[in-house]
Amino acid sequence: MSMNVTVIGAGLAGSECAWQLAQRGIQVELHEMKPEKMTPAHTTEYFAELCCSNSLRGAGLENAVGLLKEELRRLDSLILRCADATRVPAGGALAVDRHGFARMVTEAIRSHPNITIIDGEVTDIPEGEVLVATGPLTSDAFAETLLKLLGRENTTLSFFDAAAPLVSFESVDMESAYFASRYDKGTPDYINCPMEKDEYLAFWKALTEAREAPVHGFEDGQVFEGCMPVEVMARRGEDTLRYGPLKPRGLKDPKTGREPYAVVQLRKDNAQGSIYNLVGYLCRWKHIYLCYQSMSHTKMTPTRIEWERLAKKDAYGVPATLIIGGIVGILVSIFLK
Repeated sequence: MSMNVTVIGAGLAGSECAWQLAQRGIQVELHEMKPEKMTPAHTTEYFAELCCSNSLRGAGLENAVGLLKEELRRLDSLILRCADATRVPAGGALAVDRHGFARMVTEAIRSHPNITIIDGEVTDIPEGEVLVATGPLTSDAFAETLLKLLGRENTTLSFFDAAAPLVSFESVDMESAYFASRYDKGTPDYINCPMEKDEYLAFWKALTEAREAPVHGFEDGQVFEGCMPVEVMARRGEDTLRYGPLKPRGLKDPKTGREPYAVVQLRKDNAQGSIYNLVGYLCRWKHIYLCYQSMSHTKMTPTRIEWERLAKKDAYGVPATLIIGGIVGILVSIFLK
């Protein structure tokens, strides 16, 4: 007698679970609400979409997370197979091209003969053998179902909301930044943006004063200590970031021969190397106007940072001027004929 299992959610856990069950001859119905219903964190229709960091943490066998990944490889983990195939340089960490990774997982799941994909939101738990793997991006309706099932008075659901910023490689001033790995271990895959004390203090002050986006639903003001927004860390003390994501230890600047006061590290986010993410940066900033250079080609620096919304005159003024100029040019050419 064949066994049937319903898996709800096609994230990292749901995709791996569906794959492992299907590989053992079990018929799987995999429910995924995307692309019919998206969340603000989702940007693609792929399964196993990485909405935050593209790093799966350390790859070395001398630490627990690296050892766990090797064990998963030997157990035919789909997630690890796709991660290894779409790996991007990240020193001693296993980081992936997030879109290539999610695409590869999706193709493997969709092509498996024992997996049936059912698109659309699930609002109730179906009959039979069911595994719920909806994670922190559970829809409001299904979260309500879980609360009713588990007992609202004894259950707390938490969704710790933050965004992970990305930057383009061409926006990085490589005259100041440099490639290096911490303590020169492995290959120099990280871009390091050094800060002197005055630059760091100006950045820290701006960060603590940045306006945050409102949090959603039941998360309120909670933060997850293991993956904390940078502005929360900054408010805990002037030097907190320097002992966290901006730690300069082991990252000597080749231009000065010494460690900077603080360092912002950038890691490749795609195979082409055109997009980088800020290592250790999660944020809840309401508006970000932090660009490489202004319209007048003035470079942004840590001591010249604007956090406000881009003014309407800047967003619409230039295009409007060009359009009006084009219309005037057409009219002039018509009347001169």
